[in-house]
Amino acid sequence: MIRVNFLLATFALISYSQEEANTSQKKNGGWTTLDEERIAQPGPCNIDRVDISTMTFTQKQFIENYAYHRPVVIVKGTDNSKFHAMCEKSQLLEKYGHKVVRLSSANTYSYDKRDVELSHYVDHIMRPQTLDRLGNETFYWFGDNDHAAFNDLFSAYKPPPYSLPNLSAMYSFGVAAAGTGVPFHFHGPGFAEVIYGRKRWFMYPPEKQPAFNPNKTTLHWLMEEYEKLHPSDMPLECTIDQGEAIYFPDRWWHGTLNIDTSVFISTFLG
Repeated sequence: MIRVNFLLATFALISYSQEEANTSQKKNGGWTTLDEERIAQPGPCNIDRVDISTMTFTQKQFIENYAYHRPVVIVKGTDNSKFHAMCEKSQLLEKYGHKVVRLSSANTYSYDKRDVELSHYVDHIMRPQTLDRLGNETFYWFGDNDHAAFNDLFSAYKPPPYSLPNLSAMYSFGVAAAGTGVPFHFHGPGFAEVIYGRKRWFMYPPEKQPAFNPNKTTLHWLMEEYEKLHPSDMPLECTIDQGEAIYFPDRWWHGTLNIDTSVFISTFLG
């Protein structure tokens, strides 16, 4: 009887674990991440967070407090449930799997490009980052989008409800595996939203260039350099979850790191 009860308990535990895994996979739109593939973990958040569902945050407040001064995380800024559904793995591959996407090497200046079909990228190229692979040896899909080919997808997206005067928006979409990311770089202002997965951001103001190797990955920097930083050299940082968007001001240094397999979209303002 004891052995029977033990077997039943074991079976229930296995069934529960499988159910938990299925629930997690469904939550992440089918973009799975195995525990052993997740080298990096979420970190602290010392960037202001504004939850639009619980407080009023106006365009005027955005301009006065953040637009030209510092980053901010926008929580529940817009309802993108339709866009999330379109970005589920099965849906994205069914509709756009045959489309050609341009991959970029994951070093600071993105020297190399490769054009492949999206389905080939997801099935054969997109894999978790490891510490034995450099950024210039890693290719992933972020930006360089064919807006005509993905017009239906971009048309469904609703960006955060804030803007900068006299600047228009341009979208940049991508999918990448756990541990990937772009080393420190800078460009114009904008928002970056996570659709599935989690992305950890490290940021410095324009006048404080961080020390980093442009051909090493953000994962290398986190594992090898982050803990050695003097307290005065620590970055502003935050891990962005599904449905959250971070605003990056003009010319702010930032490095990104996908904690999980992630789907993301940026709104560049220019």
